[in-house]
Amino acid sequence: MYRFFVEPSQVEEHVIRIHGTDMNHIKNVLRMKIGEEILISTGEKTEYTCYIEAYEEEEVLAHIMYAQEAGYELASRIYLFQGLPKSDKMELIIQKAVELGVHRIIPVATKRAVVRLEGKKEENKQRRWQAISESAAKQSKRMYVPEISHVMSFKDAVQYAQELDVILLPYERARGMQETKEIIGKIKPGQSVGIFIGPEGGFDEKEVELAMEQGAKAITLGKRILRTETAGLTVLSVLMFALEE
Repeated sequence: MYRFFVEPSQVEEHVIRIHGTDMNHIKNVLRMKIGEEILISTGEKTEYTCYIEAYEEEEVLAHIMYAQEAGYELASRIYLFQGLPKSDKMELIIQKAVELGVHRIIPVATKRAVVRLEGKKEENKQRRWQAISESAAKQSKRMYVPEISHVMSFKDAVQYAQELDVILLPYERARGMQETKEIIGKIKPGQSVGIFIGPEGGFDEKEVELAMEQGAKAITLGKRILRTETAGLTVLSVLMFALEE
């Protein structure tokens, strides 16, 4: 069943009004017929099961059959602080991170990052990334669309992460796997978790020092060196398994 996202203002007593690109997608791409069922979320806990009631000139009317509180989201909010990677790797990272349950993705301009985004270029990239997040959220039946933040400096990202309960930093010089297992094992459902992932060249030592000074816990992901597009998804997979209710 297809899922769509709307603003709470679009939800009325018995009907939800869908317009914009989703209206076009339902009518002209999916070619859905009157009576076909869809799922609708407002980005909150309630999920609406509806059927297509009518097509009007600029909107689709979806009749609410019933509403329920769905449990698709993780019990913890996970924030991925991703060092800007080369090429289109960020698109893959966003798509898979959303599928794995990430709450928000913050692109980070680190010292060793090759990519530099600013001005109009950053704006266009962010718009593209947000569209990928929405598409992945629909596909994976998320209750809301994870936000892709504007690009932050490493210093600003660390300051932002201060509001979180746990900060994890995969690092090749981190101690053994046992300590990593203990760190992850202590994370409880409901705690907010930040994951810092370096770009292709990894973190600069001063960046690691800054993060550690602010409470980040260095962890290892094993004896093998993982690519930047693999590292964050690995941590997210482990956390999803540990925190899924």
